[in-house]
Amino acid sequence: MVLFGKREEPKLSEVMDQGLRRPSNVEAINNQHRKSVSNRGLTGASALTVRQSIFPITLVTILFFLWGFAYGLLDVLNAKFQNSLNITAAKAGGLQGAYFGAYLIGPPTWAGWVVRRFGYRWAFITGLCVYGVGALMFWPSAVYRSFGGFCGSLFIVGSGLSTLETSANPFIATCGPPRLSEFRLELSQSFQAVGSVVAPLLASRVFFKNTNDTDLSNVQWTYLGIAAFVFLLAVVFFFAPIPEVTDADMALQAEQSSGLTGYVDKPLKKQYKLFFGVAAQFCYVGAQVGVASQFIKYSVESAKISDAAASDRYAIGQGLFAIGRFAAAGLMMFMKPRWVLLVFMTGVMIFIAASMGAEGEAGVAMLSLVLFFESCVFPTIFTLSIRGLGRHTKRGSSWIVASVSGGALFPALTGLAADHMTYHKAMCVPLIGFFVAFAFPIYLNTLCAQELDGFRESKIGYTDEDGLAIGDIKQEERKASVVHEEKGVMPTEKELSY
Repeated sequence: MVLFGKREEPKLSEVMDQGLRRPSNVEAINNQHRKSVSNRGLTGASALTVRQSIFPITLVTILFFLWGFAYGLLDVLNAKFQNSLNITAAKAGGLQGAYFGAYLIGPPTWAGWVVRRFGYRWAFITGLCVYGVGALMFWPSAVYRSFGGFCGSLFIVGSGLSTLETSANPFIATCGPPRLSEFRLELSQSFQAVGSVVAPLLASRVFFKNTNDTDLSNVQWTYLGIAAFVFLLAVVFFFAPIPEVTDADMALQAEQSSGLTGYVDKPLKKQYKLFFGVAAQFCYVGAQVGVASQFIKYSVESAKISDAAASDRYAIGQGLFAIGRFAAAGLMMFMKPRWVLLVFMTGVMIFIAASMGAEGEAGVAMLSLVLFFESCVFPTIFTLSIRGLGRHTKRGSSWIVASVSGGALFPALTGLAADHMTYHKAMCVPLIGFFVAFAFPIYLNTLCAQELDGFRESKIGYTDEDGLAIGDIKQEERKASVVHEEKGVMPTEKELSY
């Protein structure tokens, strides 16, 4: 169990026994060590305010945009490789398997272990370096035109990106007031979507404007540029001020919110909401990738247009996806996230079903609206699934990231269905995946409403009338001491310890 990180998780008794050694949120900001931080120890980050979390959240959001940009560029570069090497549709499925297979292996094993053993900073740096190595490996793969080398490079890139997701998603979700968790991750991932839209447009109109499909020279130099850039980004994260949020901090925060949420510490094997979230995320991501992989072929079949025109329609769909994330983030300031997820998943179900029967440009429009309503699903399932995990937050997060591996299964099944039927009828495969994911918000809204709404109502990380951070143990101790001094009595040990 060492590799899976169980020994890195604190026991609740360990957290509560730290007593007067509990640091404040000010110390969490000031003590941003570049060395690893014990996942069993409190850092004071459980009560970070909005002001204190703005800079690290902004920095990691920039990372979201940059890797969204790199990922969008990767799609174009991969297409160049496939055209140059005459890769068949079956082999193209192998490429997806290599990439998404890394998500199945990395997060629940070594990537998750790095997050728990060394902390978020070193997980960011590790993920960027692995990503950079994968990008460098494309150079010899291009020189020797090796399909095996290409698959290996994609696996390494997937390993790097899965490590980044294993660290960045829970960091955004937990760095700051818990009531804003869903909003923060939705907004940050909105910029990732923007990067994914911008990159292919620049690639087709700037990077590869005057090249043919078999020329890999520009592709090699682009991969080299990506590698240099991500290595530079790793250096930036080494020096950047990033507070560490440990599982001990999350356990303390969950205990402090228990009056609102009904939280009770449970072993990981009894976290049923997490397991349902993992299954829903696996099926959702698989269905999402299945739709994306067949969007262009579907558009050609439905609207009787060229591949180039279908690619333009897909770019519009990606733009709607990015807009949908910003729209969902805005809605979460007024609506409960569990409601937003239910509304958007309902939209996905309606329009994926409509796309199976609609013809012409109407069919393309239906599938484009599927992309719009898909937008908020991944980050919202993620944050709602890790709500109330307490000391299991990092390990549970790594399992949800591992469920991205659903992208290796559904596209192959969708393509197989399209080979034997039409692309319209093949959308029944993503429909099945979306149906499983649709059951998750129904479950949340019927059985988990009190818990989720309790975190939504929590004031931890906000300031009281005296300007002190609610939930910050040190500041509450000082306030209690002042009150007792005014009354002429000493505070009890119990009052000081919690």
